[in-house]
Amino acid sequence: MLLHLSIRDFAIVDRLELEFRPGFTALTGETGAGKSILIDALSMTLGDRTGGEQVRSGAERADVTAEFAIDSLPGIGDWLHEHALEGDPNRLLLRRVVDANGRSRAFINGHSATINQMREAGDRLVDIHGQHAHQSLLRPEAQRMVLDAHAGLASLAQETGSAHRELQRLRRARLDHENNAAARDAEREQLGWQLEELSRLALAPGEWETIQSEHGRLAHAATLMEGVRDAIDSLSESENAALGSLSGVLSRLRPLTEFDGLLRDTIAVLESGEAQLREAAYALRHYADRIELDPKRLHEVEQRLEAVHNAARKFRARPEALPEVLASLRVRLKDLEMTADLEALALQEQAARSRYDGLATRLSAERNKAATKLGREVNAAMKELAMSGGRFEVELRSLLPDGSAAGNEQAEFLVTTNPGTEPRPLAKVVSGGELSRISLAIQVITSRAAAVPTLIFDEVDAGIGGAVA
Repeated sequence: MLLHLSIRDFAIVDRLELEFRPGFTALTGETGAGKSILIDALSMTLGDRTGGEQVRSGAERADVTAEFAIDSLPGIGDWLHEHALEGDPNRLLLRRVVDANGRSRAFINGHSATINQMREAGDRLVDIHGQHAHQSLLRPEAQRMVLDAHAGLASLAQETGSAHRELQRLRRARLDHENNAAARDAEREQLGWQLEELSRLALAPGEWETIQSEHGRLAHAATLMEGVRDAIDSLSESENAALGSLSGVLSRLRPLTEFDGLLRDTIAVLESGEAQLREAAYALRHYADRIELDPKRLHEVEQRLEAVHNAARKFRARPEALPEVLASLRVRLKDLEMTADLEALALQEQAARSRYDGLATRLSAERNKAATKLGREVNAAMKELAMSGGRFEVELRSLLPDGSAAGNEQAEFLVTTNPGTEPRPLAKVVSGGELSRISLAIQVITSRAAAVPTLIFDEVDAGIGGAVA
C-alpha cells in the first residue's frame, strides 16, 4: 500500500509530505484546491508522461517520491530482483525528477530505472480510477487475473502455466530434432557426392606441390634444355670454357710454389673450385639427359592441375588442403550416423500434453463457475451505482486446440449500460463516468483478492448525484 508521498516544486506545490495509513482515506476540497495535482504527482512516479510544464514556476526541477509497503505483495520481490532494483525487502521507493527543460529521470529504490520499468512497478502497486486514469482492469490479462484471484484459482492457474511452458519446451525439442533430422539427411546426401568426388580425385598429401613442379619442368622443357646446354658449354665444352681456363691457371701457378710456398693455399682453393666446377658440369649433363619434350605428359599434368583447381574452388579450400577436407568430411559423415531418440522425446511431449490438458480442463470448469458468480455480483453492485439498466458479463473465449500458459481460454469483461444493447468489451466503454463506476463495482467485489494494494478513485461520482454520489 501507499505509505508516504513527498512532493517538491510540482505545479503549484512548494513542499508537501503526506502520510497514509491502512484503510480508507478521503481527500476533499473545493474545485481548484489541488486534489488532482496530488493524483498527477503520484502518476508521475508511476511512469505517466510528464514535462517541464509540471515544474513549479521559478524552480529548477520537480521531485516526487512515493513509498510503498510491499511485504504482503506477492511477486514484486522477484520482479525487483530480476531487474536488479532491490532495496528494503519491505519497502519500495519510486522517485521521479523532472527538470524545467523537460529532462526526466526515474529511480526505483535509489537505482536508476527506465520509464517502462517504473510503469511496470506502478501497475503492481496502484490502480487509479477516474476519467483520465490508467486502469489495469482494461487489460485482458488483468481481467483474467482478477477472475482467478476472486475464485481462488491463482495457484491452479500458476500450475497450469508451468505445465504449458514444459509442454512447449518439449515440443520445441522434438521439432528441433525433427528439423535437424531433415537437415542431417540433406547434409548426409550432400556429403555423399562430396566424398565421392574427392575420393575420385584422390589427391595425395604433398601431390599438389609435386605436380606443380612437374608442370613447370614440362611447360618450359625447351627453355630449360637450351639454358643447361649453354651452361655446360661455358663450363667445360667451349673453347674458352671455365674448367679449361682454370686448369691453365693452375698449371702456371704450381711450379711457382718452389719459389714461394705461400702460393700453396691459393692453389688449394683453386683446386677445390676446379673440382666443384667439374661436379657441377657432370650434374648439368645428367640433368640435360633427363629433360624431355613430352607434350602428352604435359597435357596429363595440366588436366590434373585443372581438376584439382576446380575441386578447390568448389570446396572453397586451398588445393594443397583438399586431402584434409576429405578427411574432415569422412569424420562428419561418421558423426551424422549418431541420431537422438526421437521416440523418447515424443513420449515425453505426450505425457506433458496430458498433464497440461488435465490442469487446463479443471481450470476451465472452475472459471466457468466463477465467471457466472462474478457477473451476478457485479450486476448487483451496478444497480447500487445508478446503472440498473446495465449488464456485466465475463466472456471466456476458447484458445483451443493449442491453449496457452493462461489455460484454454482468455477472460474478457463485457458490459452494457443501456437496456437492449449487447455487452461490449470494458475497454471500449466510451463514457468516463460509466467506466469509473463499473470499475468501482468490480474492484469493490474483488478488492479482497485484488493484486493491486492501493486503489485511488478520482471523481468517480462525475455525472451522478443524489444518493448514488
